[in-house]
Amino acid sequence: MGSSQQSGSFGDPQQISSDNVNGLCLAISSSLFIGSSFIIKKKGLQKAAASGLRAVIVGEIANFAAYAFAPAVLVTPLGALSIIISAALAHMILGEKLHIFGIVGCVLCVVGSTTIVLHAPQERQIESVKELWDLATEPAFLLYATLVIVAVVVIIVQYAPKYGQTHIIAYVGVCSLVGSIGVMSVQALGIALKLTFSGTNQLLYPQTWVFAVVVVTCVLTQMNYLNKALDTFNTALVSPIYYVTFTSLTIVASVIMFKDWNGQTATQIITELCGFVTILSGTFLLHKTKDLVEVSSPTAFMRYPKYDGGGGSSEEGIPLKHRESMR
Repeated sequence: MGSSQQSGSFGDPQQISSDNVNGLCLAISSSLFIGSSFIIKKKGLQKAAASGLRAVIVGEIANFAAYAFAPAVLVTPLGALSIIISAALAHMILGEKLHIFGIVGCVLCVVGSTTIVLHAPQERQIESVKELWDLATEPAFLLYATLVIVAVVVIIVQYAPKYGQTHIIAYVGVCSLVGSIGVMSVQALGIALKLTFSGTNQLLYPQTWVFAVVVVTCVLTQMNYLNKALDTFNTALVSPIYYVTFTSLTIVASVIMFKDWNGQTATQIITELCGFVTILSGTFLLHKTKDLVEVSSPTAFMRYPKYDGGGGSSEEGIPLKHRESMR
């Protein structure tokens, strides 16, 4: 079994290992590509749309590589940086006004991300894919994975057909639950490939291919139900809820499987959680900024009246995505 991560003193910059730095750089690069892709695609030009797709692909590859170097506790919350980059580029390139609370939201995301980076645990030293398999088959993680599978099956079979069109948590819940298992497999597969490229071939082990199958299965399931959520509800509603649930469950899964918090003090763990909550607060403000900008325009006020002319029914019961189609 590889040695557990070593923790330095609280707030000591030297506790950031070279692997964590590599993972941090890759995670930031991923956010840069993904965040800029939204702006490129929003231009509406065919050539620009193709460039946006390429940016997304490059961003996802960088994100995949980041998990091979740094723990999910560090990489996953940094996904919020793509929201900041998208908002900043929209302000500079598209001329979309960034509300003062949106600026505060960006600052909160940066502060939270910095807090997590400075106090994140070191990547566990893994020597072979068999060690990863041992971690994935420990009773605690098997129990978590079993609970996730049961919950996903129950939601898909019983609740999604009935409540999927009215309750966003049905589709987003499936994405987040499956995604937490998927990220663990992505991290395991990424580490196996890193070991292979360093000279220790891990492709000979069947466990590597099992992790690869789990990754493909989870990604396809996530894409299916995330598309259903986006087709039914407004993106401004789906994005923050999905980010919160997916990131929270991924951190829980990583702590159980990779034991990210072993060797850390209670102060360090609480600081990381505070950083995560700070990022959540910033993300919430950023998405609320979009609503404030829309409501502030006279046309938006006319499009979204709270009550009808007779003072009776309200449009609030209409799914947000459907409400957009009424424009």
